[in-house]
Amino acid sequence: MDRRLSLFSFPPLLILCVSLVGLSAVDGRDNRTEHRTFTPINLDLYHSSIRLLGEINGLVRRHPDKLSKDTIKAGNKGYHTEVTVITYCHGRKDVYDNSKFRILLSFGQHGRELITSELALHILSILTEEESLDNIDSITLNSFLDKLVIKVVPMENLNGRKLVEGGDLCERRNGRGVDLNRNWSVDWGKKEKDYDPYEENPGVAAFSEPESQIMQKLATSFNPHIWVNVHSGMEALFMPYDHRNTTPNGLYSVRMRSLLEDLNRLHCHNRCMIGSGGGSVGYLAHGTATDYMYDILRVPMAFTFEIYGDGEASSKDCFKMFNPTDFATYNRVLKDWSAAFFTIFKVAPKHIDEISSQIALSSSKKFESMDDYLQGYLMDRSSRYGKKTEVLDLGMQEIRTYFRLFLLSFVLLMFMFCSRISKTKSLRTSMSSMPL
Repeated sequence: MDRRLSLFSFPPLLILCVSLVGLSAVDGRDNRTEHRTFTPINLDLYHSSIRLLGEINGLVRRHPDKLSKDTIKAGNKGYHTEVTVITYCHGRKDVYDNSKFRILLSFGQHGRELITSELALHILSILTEEESLDNIDSITLNSFLDKLVIKVVPMENLNGRKLVEGGDLCERRNGRGVDLNRNWSVDWGKKEKDYDPYEENPGVAAFSEPESQIMQKLATSFNPHIWVNVHSGMEALFMPYDHRNTTPNGLYSVRMRSLLEDLNRLHCHNRCMIGSGGGSVGYLAHGTATDYMYDILRVPMAFTFEIYGDGEASSKDCFKMFNPTDFATYNRVLKDWSAAFFTIFKVAPKHIDEISSQIALSSSKKFESMDDYLQGYLMDRSSRYGKKTEVLDLGMQEIRTYFRLFLLSFVLLMFMFCSRISKTKSLRTSMSSMPL
């Protein structure tokens, strides 16, 4: 039968119904039509989770002298997950060399932020020299990379990512509805007035989720000098704290801010917000990974980076809000932020070295030996008339002073003792002369 049928072949009531449905579809009142206007995942730009991890596996196979892979599995209450960890170390034998700086990077903690895992793949490609950075040659690159051990978690929330790939483009939580960046123990479970239970579900307890347990154990065993948790949704360079509207005190806090200002100028084109997450983003976040790294594990430099955001996108158009949708922007994000990370690899260890030297110098002054103290104090001490005095002479002068004080005290005590004895004898004499 020909599908191009005349409307006159249908009963009038049916024609009316069809017309109403058509009008509904045209004016956007059909939910399915409205849903189709949202931006889908651009498969020409983005890898699926399986393809992306496959690309990373290929890098590991092709560069066994630089990369190694671990797959860590965990589960509880019927929920299971696995986290892939890639370790970069030039000359694999030096992975456990304590003299090397240790850097831990996490990507894809929220399922809908696909661009972060793409950045992880791009960084690993540069580390293996399959991709290159502008204005930096291989010799220069390896000169500072040789001093580092870098662990990369390219997709922390694999189960949440699979939900996004299945069509739930706004899902940020893990496979059972918990926000992994609210599941850590620092200030866990506190809820602000604007708390959104869908977006920020912290779980039933701190570290209730297998993904968080894996990351916590990885960080504790690796003991990094630098931690970066990579997200998207805006352009920002955050340092602790997320749960307070303040930044920490001390040398490390000053150096962290200085490093972020350099990154903003060099790679973010001064677009990035800088400061504490809690003070800059407009809301406080409790139970975050970065606050745990800084406060509990004492990681010297702990950061959260937000690498992309489309502020004009609809809040329901999540793929567009959190991920570039065109080729030029996609490449620009990967290029700029890869360069930012390699600046960290080059510069941050120097900051930490300088701080450690200052702390060591300060400690040595605080716990100065008695010999050093006497030498510095006695040799440099001046007399009342501004003349320097030799150590022995000044020492003898002070000994004579103490000796004179001792003699004076002794004489006074003897005088008091003798007076007491004299009074006692007089009393006894008077008592003996009295008649009984």
